[in-house]
Amino acid sequence: MARDPVCKMDVKEKEAAAKSDYKGKTYYFCAKACKEKFDKEPEKYIK
Repeated sequence: MARDPVCKMDVKEKEAAAKSDYKGKTYYFCAKACKEKFDKEPEKYIK
């Protein structure tokens, strides 16, 4: 399980709605809207 860095929801990697790679790490998202927010300001969500 991975945690969506935007909404903090637990997401199964294989069932994630979207994913992004940032600084060598893959982040998984429950919805495309969360991915879009992350992609605009990734540093805001990984702290």
